[in-house]
Amino acid sequence: MAIFTPSARSFLSAALLVITPLYSAASDEVNIYSARQESLIKPLLERFTEQTGAKVNLVTGKGDALLTRLKSEGMNSPADVLLTVDAGRLYRAQEANVLQAIKSDELNSLIPGHLRSSDNQWYGLSVRARVIVYAKDRVQASQLSTYEALADPEWRGKICVRSSSNIYNQSLVAGMIASQGMMKTEGWLKGFVGNFARPPAGGDRDQIKAVASGQCDIAVVNSYYLGGMILSEDQAQQTAASKVALFWPNQKDRGTHVNISGAGITKSAKNVQLAEQLIVFLAANGSQEWYAERNNEFPVREAVAVSSVLESWGPFVADKLNVSELGRNNSAAIMAMDRAGWK
Repeated sequence: MAIFTPSARSFLSAALLVITPLYSAASDEVNIYSARQESLIKPLLERFTEQTGAKVNLVTGKGDALLTRLKSEGMNSPADVLLTVDAGRLYRAQEANVLQAIKSDELNSLIPGHLRSSDNQWYGLSVRARVIVYAKDRVQASQLSTYEALADPEWRGKICVRSSSNIYNQSLVAGMIASQGMMKTEGWLKGFVGNFARPPAGGDRDQIKAVASGQCDIAVVNSYYLGGMILSEDQAQQTAASKVALFWPNQKDRGTHVNISGAGITKSAKNVQLAEQLIVFLAANGSQEWYAERNNEFPVREAVAVSSVLESWGPFVADKLNVSELGRNNSAAIMAMDRAGWK
């Protein structure tokens, strides 16, 4: 996926979103379990309510906790839609049998095939890229090339990354298993882990700060964290972001690893038609532009405008691996990371 489009601004209304306990099954209401922070979804739900008149009931929480809740509630669950981040978690929901197939020609037209499940149980709604950030004063872009090259001796003691328990890292390794096979992936993991500057700790912003402060020279992070730091009102975050640059790995072969946030309709859904309407709305251009502007994530389609920050990073080639493979290989990735000593 190459990003070429200019920036755009979406001005959303201030209509009130009513957030209530999820007990209703009225035909004009839709109930959402969302792993996205309220601030990253509420304005879009307000717009949906404004356009359709449908009431949206929202419950937010951690992705794994929401899945556990769905499983325990079973067919008695009031949730119509599960909205979460990372294909690995969406695949877990699919395997847990809490989602149903969506029969929507419109969604199949809007969402590229590699960004949704093969049986249409869930659909990607935004794209996040896992990239390399590097210290401008210590590393040249010409020194960087691929994820695989991060295992080279050149980077001994120079890499920061968060822990192996983080699903973004698990999905990165799962994607490598899918494209490179287990033997090559295990060899890469051994060299990569051997190049860590410190034991993994903190989130992606912490890795960027560590590069900026000189604890390491490069880090592997999701690009939207850097975007958030660039636009932050916190001067310390702005300063750290100004000391690093972004590099798109694997541009001469399979492309940069990407993942998604996405949604599916629960098997227990009482309002399937309205749930589908909501997911279509979230995949439409206006919502896609807002994702790009508000959270520095990429739209699921190339023709949708992106923010000025995303545009400043230039176009890139994204891996077209079906993101279902990230979930399918998750367990194998975790075991391989454990064997390599990635804490």
